[in-house]
Amino acid sequence: MNQKEDPLSEYLVLSRGQWDKDASREDIQDAIDRFYAWYDRLLGEGRMGVGKRLAREGKVVSRRATMDGPFAEAKEVVGGYWFILANSLDEAACIAAENPCLAYGLVCEVRPIDPARGSAYALTNETPT
Repeated sequence: MNQKEDPLSEYLVLSRGQWDKDASREDIQDAIDRFYAWYDRLLGEGRMGVGKRLAREGKVVSRRATMDGPFAEAKEVVGGYWFILANSLDEAACIAAENPCLAYGLVCEVRPIDPARGSAYALTNETPT
């Protein structure tokens, strides 16, 4: 009897930062081309979910107003996102560490997707400390 494998968990990857100022356009383009080859391979293997680059413009919405944005510091700007399917956060981080763009200044933040619905009684990222 074959035991069913545990389903893979989903991890959100945020691509943040900016390219190194000293990197040539050719080197950056080469890293981008290698990124898409890596990305397409992982999509084909079922280890990554579809993601997208984000446009430069945006809106910041709060209870006070809606303003043009984003207003984060340049080093914190999110340039894109995708999803990794892995058995653990460590495994997802190892997969993200293979991203060729990391060599030219970009940073990846890997976060587990919480399948639970929000609750005012649960300890979450939004809960004040």
